[in-house]
Amino acid sequence: MCIFCKIIANEIPSSKVYEDENVLAILDLSQTTKGHTIVMPKKHYANILEIPGDELAYLIQKVQEIAKNLINKLNAKGFNIIVNTNEAAGQSVMHLHIHIIPRYDENDGLKVEYIANDKADLEAVLREIKN
Repeated sequence: MCIFCKIIANEIPSSKVYEDENVLAILDLSQTTKGHTIVMPKKHYANILEIPGDELAYLIQKVQEIAKNLINKLNAKGFNIIVNTNEAAGQSVMHLHIHIIPRYDENDGLKVEYIANDKADLEAVLREIKN
């Protein structure tokens, strides 16, 4: 049983932000920023590629509701939503979970940086995707 399944089963304590019959949201122990919350389905799916579409839609709806609440209650200026899928993308717990990271300013503990690759051959990439 994975660590998130143990948390869902109340075998490991957590700081619950939201819970219903299908979804659990808890404060992340790391608290990258104040209010950093993890939202997960109660059913075990390794990642976003495994969850059925209707269950994903419900999960995302709850992520939106929880994010709005975090913005309002914590006076955040915005938020990032992060879903890591597989180890190559930084997934360390193989139970689908979505991070909501409230943002307060550019020095609040999270840095997301996109580095442009101006040498990318978009036509070649598009052909590879479509074939």
